[in-house]
Amino acid sequence: MTPEQILAFLPAAFLLGISPGANNLLAFTSAATAGWRRAAGGVLGRLAAWAVLVVLVSLGLDTLLRASEAAFVALKWLGVAFLAFLAWRFWQAEDARPPELPGTAALARREFLTLLGNPKAYLLLTAVLPQFLGDEAPARAQLILLGGLYLVTEGLAATLWAAAGALLGAHALTPLRRRLLNRASAGLMACAAVLLARSGRAAPA
Repeated sequence: MTPEQILAFLPAAFLLGISPGANNLLAFTSAATAGWRRAAGGVLGRLAAWAVLVVLVSLGLDTLLRASEAAFVALKWLGVAFLAFLAWRFWQAEDARPPELPGTAALARREFLTLLGNPKAYLLLTAVLPQFLGDEAPARAQLILLGGLYLVTEGLAATLWAAAGALLGAHALTPLRRRLLNRASAGLMACAAVLLARSGRAAPA
């Protein structure tokens, strides 16, 4: 892999990482309610999930998902169920009083599970990363390198979303604002679940 390929990959990775999605919304709302430090700590759960997926893809997860209808469907519907659960939790959240602040471990666990159900993750790993692979080195090593670089850009993007959420939280969330934030979060999580449910797998190569 040449330096030119890496320089081309980094801005593309950052744009993918900063784009709105289930995990970035989670970082935003977590920071708005629990503060930037806890939300940033929770992002470590997301990065751990990315690391797991990068290793699995380098070992052939993408091939399995392309070849096995059962594996793809099971993974997809587990993701749909979890995103729908998050939408329900946001919709049912209390508006009248500040909620109990979740700990960093709880936020990290939520980020980890949300990433595993996030279709953007699988799109990146199975469709985007391979476009930057060269012929001069084994594909597995290049996937791990690109995956590591993406972890850095994803972490930066996530902390920016958390900073935006913390900025909103610093201006006292009134019950009305909290209700609007919870409803918007529920709607976006529900949309993510619907999009994942409607997604299909790529045909085997």
